[in-house]
Amino acid sequence: MNNKSLIGEFFQFLKVRRAWWLLPIIIMLLLVGVLIIFGQSSALSSIIYALF
Repeated sequence: MNNKSLIGEFFQFLKVRRAWWLLPIIIMLLLVGVLIIFGQSSALSSIIYALF
C-alpha cells in the first residue's frame, strides 16, 4: 500500500490527467485564503485593506 500525501496525490493526478491548467487556480485560491486569514486579525490588515 502506497502512503502518499495529499499534495503528492494531487500532483500525480495532474500528471496523469494532464490537467496542469488547474494548478494556477489552486494557487490563487490558496493565496486568497491566506489573505483572508491574515486580514482578519493582524497588523497587516491595514495594508491588505489598502490594496483593495
